[in-house]
Amino acid sequence: MGVEPGGQGWLQVGEFGVAFLLSGLIGLEREIRQKAAGLRTYTVVGVGAALFTLVSKYGFTDVLHSGTVSLDPSRMAAQIVSGLGFIGAGVIFVQRGSVQGLTTAATIWLTAAVGSAAAAGLPLLAVLATAAYFLVSYGVRPLAHRLSALRSVPAGYRITYLQRPRLLRDLLEQCEYAGFTVAELRTLSADGSAAGPASQDAERPAEVLIHVVGRGDLGALTVRFADVPGVVACRREDSVDE
Repeated sequence: MGVEPGGQGWLQVGEFGVAFLLSGLIGLEREIRQKAAGLRTYTVVGVGAALFTLVSKYGFTDVLHSGTVSLDPSRMAAQIVSGLGFIGAGVIFVQRGSVQGLTTAATIWLTAAVGSAAAAGLPLLAVLATAAYFLVSYGVRPLAHRLSALRSVPAGYRITYLQRPRLLRDLLEQCEYAGFTVAELRTLSADGSAAGPASQDAERPAEVLIHVVGRGDLGALTVRFADVPGVVACRREDSVDE
């Protein structure tokens, strides 16, 4: 008679419940902030990772009972990390020169780790990881914004645009709104060489190099540039000197 798999007692139910609760808390916070992935996604990721971990720990007792088979439960954790890579890659995208979804992907990865830790019998570490997430979200972020506001950041942008009235003026206004000062502005000829401050060709898209200095958010400035009507492309340049 075969041996029934063990590991289905109240201890495992408790570990699964801790994973459900902690991943749900993370998901609720993301849901409240109206992020792309919310309560359901994070909860499912957390409890899914927990279930995989529990299966890895307890799901093969009937096979191991004979003593002829040995398993490495830690391999399941490695497979969870690999599997989450596909989900994380699916939520990262580039929108008009600005990378979106990195924090969402990292949070999904963390939620899986929290679920795995809870199911592995490490509830204290799971709670600490969840607390660390909220600390980073609500403590470190404001601090980072304050630190960035204390230093002046130089940056260069290469912007391709369809010529229309006031477009360059609109770009300059966006710099001002984002907290930056324009240090240099150069329009470019078709071959990408500098063409002087006022060179234009109305029959094809033009390019302009804008060098800004300020204490604002460069990511927000990129989005502002990209949203100006007539802008075809916008990308950061390490330097405006070529």
